[in-house]
Amino acid sequence: MSAVAAVHPAVALTHFAARLAFETDVSDVAADLSAGAPGIVVVDSRSLESWDQGHIEGAVHLPTAEIATRALALIPKTSLVVTYCWGPGCNGATRAALEFAKLGYMVKEMIGGFEYWAREGFPVETASGITRREVDALTAPVRGITCGC
Repeated sequence: MSAVAAVHPAVALTHFAARLAFETDVSDVAADLSAGAPGIVVVDSRSLESWDQGHIEGAVHLPTAEIATRALALIPKTSLVVTYCWGPGCNGATRAALEFAKLGYMVKEMIGGFEYWAREGFPVETASGITRREVDALTAPVRGITCGC
């Protein structure tokens, strides 16, 4: 860590504020959806096969390659779009967010993606209905406590 100097606090402020403006996490998305926050549209940018394997309940399935041609017909321009893909090892949500930004949408990327959504025990929709995995203690605190962040 000491091999690279830290930046001036003003530069750090700009950087970290920007990250929060561009990104959200699965817990914040789940809380907003649970509270019925208006205008949020969650978009799954994965393939149909991935979508069928499981997705966030109520999400819109719109693969990245189709955003430019289908988004305007599916999603109101006044929406706050939240994109997700598989997980932290995938930049598909970033690419999808870029496509929405090109179309003039307010957009955020959900960091952690579908992987962390499922691992944190939030509802997953499949052809069989809604299911929840047990919370993975390596990714989220067990039910009834919070991380306090």
